[in-house]
Amino acid sequence: MEKRKLVITHNLEQVLLDQVKEIVPDWELVASKEKEIWQEQAKDAEIIAGWKKGLDKYCLGPESKLNWLQSWSAGVDSMPLEKLAARNIMLTSANGVHAYPISETIFALMLGLTRKIHTYVKNQQAHTWHHSNMKLEIHEKTIGIIGVGAIGSEVAKIAKAFGMKVLGVRNSGKTAAFVDEMYTAGQLHQVLPLCDYVVVTLPHTKETHHLFGAEQFYQMNSTAFFINIGRGEIVVEKDLVQALQEGIIAGAGLDVFETEPLSPDSPLWEMGNVIITPHTAGSTEHYNRRVVENILIPNLKDYLAGGTPSINLVDYSKGY
Repeated sequence: MEKRKLVITHNLEQVLLDQVKEIVPDWELVASKEKEIWQEQAKDAEIIAGWKKGLDKYCLGPESKLNWLQSWSAGVDSMPLEKLAARNIMLTSANGVHAYPISETIFALMLGLTRKIHTYVKNQQAHTWHHSNMKLEIHEKTIGIIGVGAIGSEVAKIAKAFGMKVLGVRNSGKTAAFVDEMYTAGQLHQVLPLCDYVVVTLPHTKETHHLFGAEQFYQMNSTAFFINIGRGEIVVEKDLVQALQEGIIAGAGLDVFETEPLSPDSPLWEMGNVIITPHTAGSTEHYNRRVVENILIPNLKDYLAGGTPSINLVDYSKGY
């Protein structure tokens, strides 16, 4: 009898593989980031953990056995969602894995801009001793978190350590711990004028595409900082550039962009009021362990029990 197959498109430490194998001792377990390996195994896989570009050619064919796909990333907008939905393939994301590293990056960007750390690094490289008109504080300011999920909730918690007022925006409008006032997406225009920092942690969907453009930047204070660690497509980048150039907003911390890598010709590179990170906000030494232990294994147990994976099951109608 042919063994059921689980393919993981990443290289994992043996201790993590052993944990997975313990759950499916009678399955064939394949784990490799090498395309030559996973592409040969994908068509026979009942479960695949980790999406790779071009994987659909091998796991969505007429003879494919795929029943459940566990994403290795929180965002699923780069996947062929319509094809997966049409085949009734269950999709779960890695949402929640990034809460610690991304919240740390958010505050690194906020503090860097507020206390001019990026300016001082440039001064250091030029051997220049200059005050650079540094005067702002983050304490007791107002932060607007646009998308209060796992990441947004962690940001709200940390913000309270700085005595900040926390405003949140989420589709449901449901209250959350550490958020002083919660708004719905339709009330975004009410939130933006109130914020000293606007932090975007949203996924990219049809509803969030180009959510931030000239209109939204004009609604913000000229002293406000814009932080985006969600997806670049949420922002009309040319409008953001204009807002930064014209002083409509004070500055920006950006980890994501409409086109990645960011073009060497982008004016964002040279702006003194911008800090750029190369889509690395979620990078962490604990990434694989958290995906495996906190998401894949619990979902695998649900699946084997004949149920639906309970953690981060994607609603195809919403795109997340």
